[in-house]
Amino acid sequence: MIANAKESVNRKFGGKVRVRVGGILIEKNKILLLKHEGVGKKEFLWSPPGGGMEFGENAEENLKREFFEETGLNILVQELLFVNEFMNDKIHAIEFFFKVEKTGGILKLGNDPEMGNQQILSDLAFFDENKLINTENDYLHNMFIGINKPQEVLNLKGYFKFVNNSIK
Repeated sequence: MIANAKESVNRKFGGKVRVRVGGILIEKNKILLLKHEGVGKKEFLWSPPGGGMEFGENAEENLKREFFEETGLNILVQELLFVNEFMNDKIHAIEFFFKVEKTGGILKLGNDPEMGNQQILSDLAFFDENKLINTENDYLHNMFIGINKPQEVLNLKGYFKFVNNSIK
């Protein structure tokens, strides 16, 4: 499945700039992350919920929709925290990350409608400090470089650029 997931991701999102929104939900000193198969340097990547912007839908609406589709949770979108630009030989994404607050819903693993039958979301979990520290960096979104505690993500401000041409 890993090779097929990576091929599907590259086929769907490769060769163009993709604009994404992501939500940083921290509860009880834990951050909510989703496991994406076939993404990143290794066989999967843990990353905050979110997804690609759709034409005619503003960032707040888009993030609320994506968050609900992927997690079953309703959210209030708060402040913009930071912008992340990621590039490798196949994928180029501009990601806007917002602080969010849960307002309702039932936490459950949803799906990514963009991926159709080749779903890449395989798990969701709240990561505490111990789980972040004990997860190899290559399995975590780049925002966690130098981050040890979930709350430290809220201190990220500005623009970050991660370029890695070794990802195939």
